[in-house]
Amino acid sequence: MKAISSPINLLEYEQLAKTHLSQMALDYYISGAGDEMTLRDNRAAFERVKLRPKMLVDVSEINLTTSVLGEPLQLPLLIAPMAFQCLAHPDGELATATAAASAGLGMVLSTLSTQSIEDVAEVGSKFDNALQWFQLYIHKDRGLTRALVEKAYAAGYKALCLTVDAPVLGQRERDRHNEFTLPAGLQLANLVNISGLEIPDEQEESGLFTYFAQQLDPALTWDDLEWLQSLSPLPLVVKGILRSDDAVRAVEYGAKAIVVSNHGGRQLDGAIASLDALSEIVPAVNGRAEVLVDGGIRRGTDILKALAIGAQAVLIGRPILWGLAVGGQAGVSHVISLLQKELNVAMALMGCSTLAEIDSSFLHFK
Repeated sequence: MKAISSPINLLEYEQLAKTHLSQMALDYYISGAGDEMTLRDNRAAFERVKLRPKMLVDVSEINLTTSVLGEPLQLPLLIAPMAFQCLAHPDGELATATAAASAGLGMVLSTLSTQSIEDVAEVGSKFDNALQWFQLYIHKDRGLTRALVEKAYAAGYKALCLTVDAPVLGQRERDRHNEFTLPAGLQLANLVNISGLEIPDEQEESGLFTYFAQQLDPALTWDDLEWLQSLSPLPLVVKGILRSDDAVRAVEYGAKAIVVSNHGGRQLDGAIASLDALSEIVPAVNGRAEVLVDGGIRRGTDILKALAIGAQAVLIGRPILWGLAVGGQAGVSHVISLLQKELNVAMALMGCSTLAEIDSSFLHFK
């Protein structure tokens, strides 16, 4: 097999990234839970959906712009929240944030980021209309949750993205085999400066991760969303929904947007593919909240399929890490540009000049 030196698609970026990452970091990023059935099915779901293009349509100009929660995007794409990005590159989330903002995309910063809420926000402040959301969990220690929300609001984040599919951590067997730990020098940047945390280990980094895992609250219910929304005026995005009844309930409890997601196949193995769940959830929400989706997106045609089913935008995760590992900020920017070019070509070949023209009539389900 010929060595890849200049990737021309996201799958080639993944292959090249494997030569830039330690085995522990690669397995942490690439793995799913259990037998990784859901991880594989996220990709297979897009392959099951076929396209039905229209012909003789004027596509001399293609417009990829849209908005999410009233904020403009240059294309219908946000970067999903992903932990420990400094495992891929020393600049980590700062490089990702710069690439996202310069391309006019949204970025969702993970609670488990290795660069701080404030430092990532400072990157965004250098660009007009940079869209940054903060992802969080409602922890057992409500004081920790409150402190993170207050930091995000003060730093200028535009929404809170609550992950609801992790009452406990999924069984990620590659990480267990590797006895995953953060390398020396990396830290959970959003936890180190919060006073009052009782770290259960002498080693700060591994102790903070242990603390975080213990803070996941299996007793969390829908009623806790009201408390979360009382902490700031930021709109609430609920991430991790796979059922139409849960989507309706999220709207009833105040969610302004829903991310249809199975956590990249990293939580419940055997869960439905995100794209399959999207088909059920969009009509159930019926325009009362914006619906986004993540999981398995690797091509511009995948974005088009998600939009045709009814998503307002998509989130992409692992390929951003591959770009980050290969080339830092430049690598992330190149990954984004590849998707943008692919989406542009796909729309032209489908007979769509604007995103608003994309609907389910362009799809065929096997």
